[in-house]
Formats: sequence, C-alpha cells, structure tokens
Amino acid sequence: MNTGHRSVSVTTVRELLDRQFPRWADRPITAGPSGGAGNALFRLGDDLVVRLPLHPGSSAAVDVELPWLPRLAPQLPLAVPVPVAAGAPEDVFPRRWAVFRWLRGTDLATDHEVDLADAAVRLGRFVGALRSIDAMGAPPSLRPHPLHGDDTEVRSDIHALGADGVVDDAAATAVWEAARAAPSSRFPEWIHGDLFPMNLLAERGMLSAVIDFDLMGAGDSAVDLVPAWTLLTAETRPLFREASGVDDDAWVRGRGWALRAALGAIRKYGRSSDPRAAIGRYALSQTLAD
Repeated sequence: MNTGHRSVSVTTVRELLDRQFPRWADRPITAGPSGGAGNALFRLGDDLVVRLPLHPGSSAAVDVELPWLPRLAPQLPLAVPVPVAAGAPEDVFPRRWAVFRWLRGTDLATDHEVDLADAAVRLGRFVGALRSIDAMGAPPSLRPHPLHGDDTEVRSDIHALGADGVVDDAAATAVWEAARAAPSSRFPEWIHGDLFPMNLLAERGMLSAVIDFDLMGAGDSAVDLVPAWTLLTAETRPLFREASGVDDDAWVRGRGWALRAALGAIRKYGRSSDPRAAIGRYALSQTLAD
C-alpha cells in the first residue's frame, strides 16, 4: 500500500478508530496541522490527535514514544504529548499508530510575541530535567552524531556558503572544530533531539509545551542546547545556560550543533519563505557572533 500523505484521509482514520477504538465513534475528525514528511496528523475532537507515521523512521519513533513518554512526562516541567492509545496495523494502514493528547498553543516559529527571558528559563529547566533522568535502558536516539562522525557535509556547506559570501569561512570552521574537540563526560543522556522553534508551543506569550519527540532517546544532550542560537538572543542565552546546568564543553558542542543545523537549513531552504530558512539565517548569525 502507498502510505504517502495523500493516501491517509479522514476516512482512513475513521475506519481505524471504528475498528479499534469504538468509544471515540462520535468524535469529529479533522485534518490536523502538518506533521512534516514523517506523519499524518488528524484532530480527534478538541483534546486528542491521531498520528499516523508515513515511513519506517517515524514508525520507529512511535514505538519509542508509546512506552517512554508516559514515564518521562511527570518528571518534566513543560507539557509534552502523552499517548493515550496505541493503534495496531490494519489493511487500510499497515503501521503502528497512536492517539495523543492535543496540546494547545502556537509554535515559536510563528509566535514572535513570546517572552524570551521567561522562555529561556523554562526551556533551560526542561533541558536540565531531561538530562537528569536516568538514561539506563533508554533506546538510542535516531539523531545522528555528526560532531564525532563524518563532517564532510558540514565542511562542504561552510565552503560553499563562504564562497557565496554568506558566511565567514574561517569563523564558521573555528566554531565547528571547537565543537568537535569538546569532550563529553556524561554521554549518553536523555535528549529530545529536535528543540527547534516549531516544536515549542506558547500560550498567552509564555512557553508552555514541547512537541515532536521523534528523535527522543539516549544521545549527546548538547543537541538540546540549539535553542540558545536558533531562538534566543545574546541577552537571554545566559538565562537558558544557567537553568540547564550544562558545563562549558556541552555549551561549545551545542553551538556546533546549532551551526550544523543553520548551515543545513540555509542549504535546503535558502531565502525562501519557509520559517526554517529564517531560523537558519538567524542561527548562523548568532553562532558566529556569540
């Protein structure tokens, strides 16, 4: 069966729910916000969302989130999407799927009215709380580990953008090499793995929730420091750093993760209207100016 986004419809979701969760038969189903390339999302009433993974990587993420998010959620200071039901494969949809609590709010890629000082502290405490949870038995994160692996792509991006006058080649290389050289004494730890503005929600100008745990698992917690450069300012970064409790080496690695993300976003989205393009350009300026 083709499981591309167009093949998953409200009719598909209704059939799955009728077969497996008839208690929700009277709830309205509407197409939800974009789940990116990995998931199809459908609102189920006012307080639930149905998530159907569209490829094996997203399916593997659901398999991790179902048992682990309910364990982590009580230990975290921000709301997270806790699963309430696990759906089994069917002929109309051949992968495991799930129903999660719906979290209200606007994402920080589009909400520019959020109190950044408050968000820096709240998000720092979230990262610190996640790092403090025992990672024994945690599944490895699906996030790759480019800081210690093949960095050909990063260096190629630096060279190409340097040639175009977009980035200071020498400055970017220095940031990257410092990040690769910084040791990690606590690896691995629990990580979210994708703390970009579109995965952070705010209500009434205050950071309230973290969503999209597709990359959660054990990894280098420095990757969760990227909001310092993708979202925060020179004035609010110290608040985030203090609240997260990270050491100097983690901070240096985090800046490397942010640089890599910025370069990749600029390469992929350029000067398009996609919010990730603006985030990439902002993160590049911040990592080099910090």
